[in-house]
Amino acid sequence: MISPSRAPSPTSTAPASAPAASPPQPSAHERLYRSLRGRIMLGELPPGKALTLRGIAAEARVSLTPAREAVRRLVAEGALTLSASGRVATPALSVERLEELAALRALIEPELASRALPRAHLALIDRLAAINAAIGDAAQNHDAVGYIRSNLEFHRTLYLRAQAPAMLAMLETIWLQLGPTMRAVYQKMRRNEAPRHHRMILAALRAGDEPALRLAIRTDVTQGLRHLLPVPGEGR
Repeated sequence: MISPSRAPSPTSTAPASAPAASPPQPSAHERLYRSLRGRIMLGELPPGKALTLRGIAAEARVSLTPAREAVRRLVAEGALTLSASGRVATPALSVERLEELAALRALIEPELASRALPRAHLALIDRLAAINAAIGDAAQNHDAVGYIRSNLEFHRTLYLRAQAPAMLAMLETIWLQLGPTMRAVYQKMRRNEAPRHHRMILAALRAGDEPALRLAIRTDVTQGLRHLLPVPGEGR
């Protein structure tokens, strides 16, 4: 008996896997947006500083189009102002605007801290204490930008544990608007140590004391801005 011929077997060699795609690189306008946003939030640009699209583009070595798009986004976030004549500048906040933003911080930040408290494990508290030490070092070295950077990192590290991304995004917009002004706050207060209310925040976290944590956060985020508000009756 003749056996039927066998069909050719499929090749046992698997096709080579495609190389992993590298993550997409941010566009020119996205890089410029992030850079400008960071500089404004850290107070590297003073309040009321005039900017031009050509100057921004030249410094970043990009064309006018990315510069225009980055500025458009920052104007929408309140990080820059755009006058009817087309003048772009960092915000010079009025007393009323300062009071409004301080009130918003006093509402949002204690709530974020309260939500973070159940997830404030010992490793997080130790991390916050280390950041607070860096704030003290920056104060000793009179490093305003380093001070503001570490101070924001202290608060953001805690608030990330709240798992409330929409609330945190809203808060970062407020920080962004206050960035240039915070540099002025630092220079007026002439700090040489970390904010004393940070020690109260750390103590409340260790004790699991929510009322004390809310009070410490509220006091910490508003007391600095009070240095820029006029004393009642002054100048009359």
